[in-house]
Amino acid sequence: MEPARTGPPGGRPFSGTAQQISEAFPWQTEPRFLIRDRDRVYGPAFKDRVESLGLEEVLTAPRSPWQNAFAERVIGSIRRECLDHVAVLNQHHLRRLLADYFEHYHRRRCHRSLTMDCPEPRPVQGPDEGNVFEVDEAGGLYRHYERRAA
Repeated sequence: MEPARTGPPGGRPFSGTAQQISEAFPWQTEPRFLIRDRDRVYGPAFKDRVESLGLEEVLTAPRSPWQNAFAERVIGSIRRECLDHVAVLNQHHLRRLLADYFEHYHRRRCHRSLTMDCPEPRPVQGPDEGNVFEVDEAGGLYRHYERRAA
């Protein structure tokens, strides 16, 4: 947990999460609701910032992860498709693995909801573009195939 920093004189301590919520919606595009759990990282400064943005906080019930299905789906996918297959050595290694996973997820992994394309569409490579080569990603955790001219 990040330690609270001192805010303006006489004001509440500054919270890094309060700053993050402000930076998440820089152009007045904030949603109406903020669904969050009951973690202690959301202190008084965070609550004040959310209120000043006009967001309505919706707290999930204690020990009820099913109430935040989107977050649980993302975390579950990361765990099943990436972290369950490797031994994480340290924070730097974890960050690199996650960066490689997100690169794979957005540029190579097929998604049924996108008619088996990926979020960042890729061009179709015809036989006239060269031979097929295997390309390792994330240290061999994933593989994809590309055509390259000889």
